[in-house]
Amino acid sequence: MITKTRMQRGKDITKSHPCFSKEAHHKFGRIHLPVAPACNIQCKYCIRKHDCANESRPGITSRVLTPAEALERVRVLVERNDRLSVVGIAGPGDPLANDATFETLQAVHREFPELILCVSTNGLYLTDRLEDLVKSGVRSLTVTINAVMPETAEKIYSWVLYRGRKYTGRDAAECLLCNQWRGLRNAIDAGLIVKVNSVLIPGVNDAEIPLIAWLAGGKGADIMNIIPLIPQAEFEHLHRPSREMIDKLRGECGGYINQMTHCRQCRADALGILGEDKDMELEVLNARIGEEYCEMVN
Repeated sequence: MITKTRMQRGKDITKSHPCFSKEAHHKFGRIHLPVAPACNIQCKYCIRKHDCANESRPGITSRVLTPAEALERVRVLVERNDRLSVVGIAGPGDPLANDATFETLQAVHREFPELILCVSTNGLYLTDRLEDLVKSGVRSLTVTINAVMPETAEKIYSWVLYRGRKYTGRDAAECLLCNQWRGLRNAIDAGLIVKVNSVLIPGVNDAEIPLIAWLAGGKGADIMNIIPLIPQAEFEHLHRPSREMIDKLRGECGGYINQMTHCRQCRADALGILGEDKDMELEVLNARIGEEYCEMVN
């Protein structure tokens, strides 16, 4: 049962969270802090890159930041941009597999409690680290869930590293799915506003997407984002799903859970309004130049 407190919190967050509201994404900006390079699973569609400025997709960042560097970036951008409403951590690995995630979140929350803190995770460590997320001030969460059945998940993930043990094959699939769905329920019960991302992989999990929507909606998730596969890594031979295919699935899944339709598959160091991303390094450099100039003339 969704409490009135959680419902009100959800309304408050969606008013200014560009990923949770189509209206908000025109008005408010976000920054992704790339402090989390390590990952605890290997998706067959994922390639993580550092020192990359020419691609725009998840898993990409110009460089990995320390928590201190990340906090300084938030300081600079808060001063320069009054439309910044969300500070997120989305990689380039899995945030919950990196202690730097929590150090960064806590530091940002202490200094800027008015900003919405958001984390994107594969869900493997979600139950394990849920208390840490809540204590760090996180109010919204994205969990990527691509399957319900182990035989489907086995086709999508190469391995899973959980509590010091590496799983492969069916064992990896069962471990990940169990943790994802339990973590999703626990996060909702804890009062977090939750978005479920599902990567649409034609011929692999397309028939299962509506089942994910039904289960996630039934557990109380707030919104679902069906993301088209970017053919790469072990899935480079597959085709990116068509707009018609995505729209059809969104229509079918919309009966179970609200659908996000304005996703831009952001980088791990994204900055600005969705669809109008700025170069984070350049923005910080310009801010510093401006500060130095002001000091000179004053």
